[in-house]
Amino acid sequence: MIKKKICMVGLYGVGKTSLVRRFVQSLFDDKYLTTIGVKVDRKDIDVGGRVVSLAIWDMAGEDEVAQVRTSHLRGASGYILVADGCRRASLDKAVDLRRRIEAALGDLPFLLVMNKADLRAEWEVADADMAALQDEGWPTLETSAKNGNGVDEAFTALAQEMLNRDADSDAAEDGE
Repeated sequence: MIKKKICMVGLYGVGKTSLVRRFVQSLFDDKYLTTIGVKVDRKDIDVGGRVVSLAIWDMAGEDEVAQVRTSHLRGASGYILVADGCRRASLDKAVDLRRRIEAALGDLPFLLVMNKADLRAEWEVADADMAALQDEGWPTLETSAKNGNGVDEAFTALAQEMLNRDADSDAAEDGE
């Protein structure tokens, strides 16, 4: 079994906890619960015939007062940046978080998920904004913690990228 730590990061209220709960327990609750500090959940998934045990660190949302502590990200194999399509500021924060995480920890596998796809008619984030990030090489996916669309795919895609990076690293070491 392959063990991987992934972190959920983003502005407060974007749906990080709801995404984790949907993925791990197949549940959704409309009530907003603020995460204090970090909550860790675990789930084993099959990625191309390999069992990957994910330790999912659901980190408290960032706001004007609290900032994501990069120390919580240490040891992570990858992370999911979560933004709320209904709040443009959450995408701006995700872009800033990506820059800060990369500066502190280097180039880790990541995925930007634009959450609340079930409310697409209310989105403030334009398709052009997402296309611009994709043009820069950002992997992106739309999700809805409420109806489950894209949730399993997001975690599986990140796990696959982490395994791909491991294979590339192993191949580079073998070639030295």
